[in-house]
Amino acid sequence: MDAIVKKMPTAKSNLGAGPDVERPSREAAEEAVRTLIAWAGDDPTREGLLDTPGRVANAYREFFKGYEECPIDVLSRTFEDVGGYDDIVMLRDIDLYSHCEHHMVPFIGRAHVAYMPNDAVVGISKLARVVEIYARRLQTQETMSAQIGDTIHTVLKPQGVAVMIEAVHQCMSIRGVQKPNVATITTHFTGIFKEDPAHQERFLMLSRGGS
Repeated sequence: MDAIVKKMPTAKSNLGAGPDVERPSREAAEEAVRTLIAWAGDDPTREGLLDTPGRVANAYREFFKGYEECPIDVLSRTFEDVGGYDDIVMLRDIDLYSHCEHHMVPFIGRAHVAYMPNDAVVGISKLARVVEIYARRLQTQETMSAQIGDTIHTVLKPQGVAVMIEAVHQCMSIRGVQKPNVATITTHFTGIFKEDPAHQERFLMLSRGGS
């Protein structure tokens, strides 16, 4: 029997879509890069730096492409025919690359995301897309963990959602206290994962590679 596909209505909200801001022109962005180069102490008209503003502008569009997508829309297509499956659906070790909103330097790590379905499941790649969209914005790891979990919970309406992120922050590794390779771990739980320690412990065990 073919899977029953349910199309949820498109939703734009503060949880999903990025903030409604007016972007400056590309020319203004490139001029801002020239200003920062001069602030750093170099000459933006030097041959090796002439094309840097354009490259930085292109890189920023890639680094922060999450502002151009809505994770709620990504989760809108679900499948109700799951053959009686009623256990955890989990993606482990999702690579993520984000930027700290305080210093605009990278933090790099991985996310583990799970949910306990109610009546429907979503394509597993969509969970990774949600992580990617939120990661490709200026972030704090704590906020991103909550955004990922709450968006999945809001759209899919599962029994519960569990999220864990482990990441190394370059703002701590290469500046400030300069302690490299220190991992920051954050978690966010909803529904049964928040209410039942046994479900929470099972998620954490699976995150560590258990079964």
